[in-house]
Amino acid sequence: MSVQRISMFRIGELYSSEEIQHSLGVGNAGGVRLCIGDDDSVRRTVIMTSVPTARQAKENPYHDRIEGDTLVYTGAGREGDQSLAGVNKRLARQGHASFPMYGFLIVGSRRDPSVGPKRWRFLGLLEYLRHYPDTQVDTRGTVRKVWLFEFRIHSKPEEVIVDKDYHTSEMILKVSRAEDRNRDDECALAESPIVVGMPTQEFDPVELEGIRGYLLAKSPELFEHFIKDLLIATGYERVNVTKFSQDGGIDVNAHASAAMWPVENMLVQIQAKRWLHTVGRNEVAVLRGSLEPFARGAVVTTSHYSKAAISEASSAGKAPIVLVDGYSLARIVRHIGIKVD
Repeated sequence: MSVQRISMFRIGELYSSEEIQHSLGVGNAGGVRLCIGDDDSVRRTVIMTSVPTARQAKENPYHDRIEGDTLVYTGAGREGDQSLAGVNKRLARQGHASFPMYGFLIVGSRRDPSVGPKRWRFLGLLEYLRHYPDTQVDTRGTVRKVWLFEFRIHSKPEEVIVDKDYHTSEMILKVSRAEDRNRDDECALAESPIVVGMPTQEFDPVELEGIRGYLLAKSPELFEHFIKDLLIATGYERVNVTKFSQDGGIDVNAHASAAMWPVENMLVQIQAKRWLHTVGRNEVAVLRGSLEPFARGAVVTTSHYSKAAISEASSAGKAPIVLVDGYSLARIVRHIGIKVD
């Protein structure tokens, strides 16, 4: 049975795996599909991803995620340590090249008879932002090393002509890279920040990853309430969660108790980011701009920070912002002794 070649892909429309394969000249299997030129260079790339059901998300909190305009994608290799080789290595090459990268999201299972062969929704062209090593707990309960990739999803142009996709991608990436003044620092991942008062004892890495996975599986709103409970357990009082609005401002307010006598009644305002992708400079700057006079600010996330975020948090002449990453947060939860499922 012949498959009609698609000459133009439109954002939001559905396509079959066969149409994607034959129209873009890529392989027919795997989450990353490549079209390789005669000189062994990448001509184009296709990334096939999915959004899990609530049950699947709880079982696997490390699933691929679309957070805003960012796709967080776990590299190839389901079990054991992943390596930065093969298709994983080729994904990162877009950072120095301009080959088009197509993103598709599956919208129905092949087991569902009501869903036809066109099960893949076109998200748009993707832009490689960064990749970095991370740890996860696999299905056997073993901690393994993986590679996470972050891509920006471009909603324009809404139509991508296949025969002109390289030129289209080149123009999109050129404009995007020119607009990112702090691109190098934003794309570079910073080491975990030092958190004042963080426990120094060593904990079981499997247990810590279990805590982090538990937090990643929460909704953003429930994550904010967890941070509230954690602050109360730490000794803060008059702790409240602000109205959930997803506006990037203040999420939790807390006051230092009398036990913290040198700073008693000091207001601490927290931005909670239940993210898998990297927290950048903008989130830190937005929090600082939202703080009440004389309040202290902190960003708490389940993910990581860019170097630009670290620099912004400690900029001279500005109110310092405390940064807590996912691993530091898991250690604090373990130290306090809050039970997680």
